[in-house]
Amino acid sequence: MTSILRRDAVKMLSMGAVAAAFMPRSSLANLAKYRFKLGIQLYSLREFKVEQALQHAKDFGFESVEFYSGMFPLDSNQEQIDKVVGMVKKLGLTISAHGVNGFSKNDAANRKVFEFAKKAGIKTMSADPDPDSFESLDSLVKEFDIRIAIHNHGPTHRYNKALDVLKAIEKHDVRIGACADLGHYIRSGENPVDVIRLLKGRLYGVHLKDFAEMKDQTKGVILGKGHLDCLSVFEALDKTGFPADGALSLEYEENPKDPIADIRECYKVAKTAYDA
Repeated sequence: MTSILRRDAVKMLSMGAVAAAFMPRSSLANLAKYRFKLGIQLYSLREFKVEQALQHAKDFGFESVEFYSGMFPLDSNQEQIDKVVGMVKKLGLTISAHGVNGFSKNDAANRKVFEFAKKAGIKTMSADPDPDSFESLDSLVKEFDIRIAIHNHGPTHRYNKALDVLKAIEKHDVRIGACADLGHYIRSGENPVDVIRLLKGRLYGVHLKDFAEMKDQTKGVILGKGHLDCLSVFEALDKTGFPADGALSLEYEENPKDPIADIRECYKVAKTAYDA
């Protein structure tokens, strides 16, 4: 490098350092932010109408929402889809995913789900697919470039452990992966961080959920009051390359008639860890 080029390089680095020194704290914080967004699975607000649920999500501070069919039906027509998508955009939110959806060997029925997702601009569908559905799903994820994320439902479910999901997807298209419900994995006796590491490269969704005990029959609790360490989870997601457009969703299923205070507390715990 010539002396002139060296002086120019040093000058540019010095200018960058000076700029960073005078940058507002909020701007510096934004630079260090995780690439993925913090969202909510709207099943947490299932007793509310869609307009109210979306407003609550915005008021809490979430950046994205994950829908379920009870609030955004799979058989919605284009006008209905445009209305829901419009409400989401008006609030400055994004749709991270939709589910949990069932899939079978019926390719025509599966195709309708993918067509709905494409019309709504949804990139990830969390799913509970039948074992005989994978031939159809392999073809559809390629055609639509939409991801399928297998959702676990605890000890009595066919996708109980993280290894059950890995075995199901190992010979299939890379767009078929996992939606790790960390609460249900806790019920299955698995450490959430270990699960994230196991599913590296095929993890497209996460449900932030906590339970009091690592057993089948237990009580859902505020994040951090059971076995979920949000900071460790976010660090693991970052290190394993969880995608920027992955669905990271708080899901709080307790107290459905009046969940607002509890969800607000969960959000505070998650956001504190997110910003740490």
